[in-house]
Amino acid sequence: MNERKLVSARQAVSYRNYRRARDRALSRLAKAHPNDYKELLEQEKANDEQLGKKWFATDDVIGVTFVDTRTSVTSTGPQATNRGEDEGNRGGEA
Repeated sequence: MNERKLVSARQAVSYRNYRRARDRALSRLAKAHPNDYKELLEQEKANDEQLGKKWFATDDVIGVTFVDTRTSVTSTGPQATNRGEDEGNRGGEA
């Protein structure tokens, strides 16, 4: 079972690092092409609202919060996932 925990921990760190890189890339794209980003964001917002998801707040780059009214599950952007853990030397940003 200890092996399973190690594999799970590696997968969690890998996924976290992937999400960070993806979020940074999105942020850079949004800053490089603000008009395109805003247009795509509005399209996605309209699409989510058609699917029954309500948006409460938007950040210009990342951190969009919405609630799926069909299931009452709250989803938040990457900034809200910080649980106060110190990244230390576990693959965090330099």
